[in-house]
Amino acid sequence: QVQLVESGGGLVQAGGSLRLSCVASGRTFSSYAMGWFRQAPGKEREFVAVISWGGGRTRYADSVKGRFTISRDNAKNTVYLQMNSLKVEDTAVYYCAQGAGSDYGVGPNYSMDYWGTGTLVTVSS
Repeated sequence: QVQLVESGGGLVQAGGSLRLSCVASGRTFSSYAMGWFRQAPGKEREFVAVISWGGGRTRYADSVKGRFTISRDNAKNTVYLQMNSLKVEDTAVYYCAQGAGSDYGVGPNYSMDYWGTGTLVTVSS
């Protein structure tokens, strides 16, 4: 079965950077779109970024555009989320997701099929 394991979360000061990683297993990684979503305390899960199977297409939430970068290494079955200029409001559990096909769909879930268990990112002021 599909497994998605996130890592890289932690505590960082506002203005700092973190890179999240997600290693996928269970099906051919390079055949599927991938995404990152987040859920802040007391809020619903929200979209962060998605990337197509080969990395040629990406999409970002307006709140992270210009600060976060999603990328993937198909040889390593890994998707990344580079987060720069972090803000207190970026504090959330970040979830990796794998799509139903090679490209992503439309919101709110962008056709994601499988979800990881999440990694906590805490940004302090």
